[in-house]
Amino acid sequence: MDKLPELERLSEPEKDALIVALWAEVQALKARLATFEAKAQAPRKDAHNSSVPPSQTPKANLPPSPWTRREASVGRAGGGRPLHPEPDQVVIAQAKTCPHCGGAVQPHTQHPQAVYDKIELPPIRPIITRVEQHGGQCPHCGQRYVAPVPVGMEPGTPYGASIEGLATYLRYTHAIGYERLSALFGQVFAVPISEGALANLFQRVKTRLDDRVAEILTRLRSSRLIGSDETGARVNGCTQWEWVFQNTEACVHVIRPSRGHGVIQDILGDHRPTIWVSDLYSAQRHHPAAQWQVCLAHQLRDCQFALEAGDTVFAPRMKAVFLRGFAIHKRRDTLAASTLYQYQCDLRRRVTRCLALAPTSPHGRRLQKRYAKIQDHLFLFLEDATIPPTNNASEQAIRMSTVFRKVTNGFRSEWGRDLFAAVRSVVNTGKRHGLSAFQAIQKALSPMTSIFDPG
Repeated sequence: MDKLPELERLSEPEKDALIVALWAEVQALKARLATFEAKAQAPRKDAHNSSVPPSQTPKANLPPSPWTRREASVGRAGGGRPLHPEPDQVVIAQAKTCPHCGGAVQPHTQHPQAVYDKIELPPIRPIITRVEQHGGQCPHCGQRYVAPVPVGMEPGTPYGASIEGLATYLRYTHAIGYERLSALFGQVFAVPISEGALANLFQRVKTRLDDRVAEILTRLRSSRLIGSDETGARVNGCTQWEWVFQNTEACVHVIRPSRGHGVIQDILGDHRPTIWVSDLYSAQRHHPAAQWQVCLAHQLRDCQFALEAGDTVFAPRMKAVFLRGFAIHKRRDTLAASTLYQYQCDLRRRVTRCLALAPTSPHGRRLQKRYAKIQDHLFLFLEDATIPPTNNASEQAIRMSTVFRKVTNGFRSEWGRDLFAAVRSVVNTGKRHGLSAFQAIQKALSPMTSIFDPG
């Protein structure tokens, strides 16, 4: 109520009703206060006990390193940069006279005292090929003709495949903006290229990468195991979501306005994988796979947060069960099948005992309720060696996307959004086949090679 009524005009029943109403408001305020106090006393969420990224985790000051109190290191015996196996030239420094007494010394009496490399970049200049396309009028039929040109020398953009690959690599792997990228090409590579020309170049690259992404998607749609995750993206000033679908063979990135499970259906189509690996986000739980492995890295962090928040009954015991599962996974190659089966049964019994506990902390009760529902999805990785216990591979695949978003603040066009997803699909798929990011982009832009072939 906003104003206290005139009490002298109230009857006894009305005063009783007023007291009851005020009492209810006081209890509601006390409950809200208790909630605020509980939040204030709760531990801070960071990368160790939640999904907060490491960049947002406060870091304590480290004690001074003993090396900072010494002179700069100039190398050590048996360490340092290895010598290049095939140097372009060798400089042999031999003395003619002794620096101490000035006496003549012979070359054959001298031995190597130090061997090291000096590395320089050659002068960078573009290779410019002038194409003169001739033609004329046929003396036989009278038709005009133009001579064909070699492949890759067709009329159009002056920028070749090497510039397209390098620009794509610098833009979408190192998050270099258009203005700085234009300056980099002009000042370092002596290739003047405007921001508008870069935009046109990237639009051509997108067209050529579309077929590569379709090839990767086809490989993904034949996979028995898929891991998936999602993160935020900014497109035209609005929030969208970047999804990743990956395994050891293929990795597909897409950016969509929706975070719903309809994106999964759109990407996989009619394909139904056997195993799905993800976190507990509701859209990921609506996967089409027959079996689901929950990411235990997330669960370890959640148990750690509950433990720090005061749960001494459930979280520490459940965390110990997860750690035991990881320890068994690391040793599985050395265990007999029967021993591994006994370990699996033991883990299930441990989970059952944890679920029978009576935690008093709300954080412990929350986790207990969660694991009662998903206990069958916690340790599938011990039944099948191909199943990972965590979804770390998916999180690693979208890490660069998060960095790119922070550096560039997102995309200003739909085709730029789709090009970024295509490049990340190519780069992360190439990584799974032993290719560097630059090599993967070069292969993807070459019509005669396959990104699935590391040779």
